[in-house]
Amino acid sequence: MAGRLKAPTGRYGGRSAEERKAERRRRFLDAALQLFGDTPGYRATTVAALSHAAGLSTRQFYEEFHTLEDVLAALHLEVNGWAEEAVRDAFPEAKPLSLVERVTVLFRAYARDVTSDPRRIRVAFVEIIGVSPRLEDQRLARRARWVELICGEADAAVARGDAAPRDYRLAATAFIGSVNGLLHDWSAGRVDATLDDVVEELVRSLVGMLRPEGWTPGGAR
Repeated sequence: MAGRLKAPTGRYGGRSAEERKAERRRRFLDAALQLFGDTPGYRATTVAALSHAAGLSTRQFYEEFHTLEDVLAALHLEVNGWAEEAVRDAFPEAKPLSLVERVTVLFRAYARDVTSDPRRIRVAFVEIIGVSPRLEDQRLARRARWVELICGEADAAVARGDAAPRDYRLAATAFIGSVNGLLHDWSAGRVDATLDDVVEELVRSLVGMLRPEGWTPGGAR
């Protein structure tokens, strides 16, 4: 397609054009979560198949997106956004807690959200890999956002005397790789453990990063 088809304007059935457009987009993304995150996967899905699953036409698809890659890009950002929102919603509960308790609350919020639907894990950790330079840039940019969040929490812990002072960017990046791998394997049934066990192991790793052997807390919480 050279460009998008022009969407209709005005009200119809009591809904504005913007409302109808948002509903169509939501239906395409919901269908993509099913097809990309389960069977047959992103690479085996066609525009026709996605449109059929959404109960819409291919013409309507091209009113919302240029390509299937656009859909995957939007879905990847949405899945990450849901997880980030879950973490930020947990901040008030975590704020007064000790370091270990705080990290546990925040990371459990992330893990519970991203594992609440195995399709989210597949979209975020599997289907996005190797699609195109554009999506690789997006994946790395979204990972950098998680690195910033972890580094922000680490720097705040350092300021409280709860963690060893250092540049945490490299360690945070390595930790995210561990998170992605372990949660994906757990979701795929390759890890014989409960989600709480997985969270506990990853929290242990994160706390070990913040408090290396030989270092002791030097300030108030």
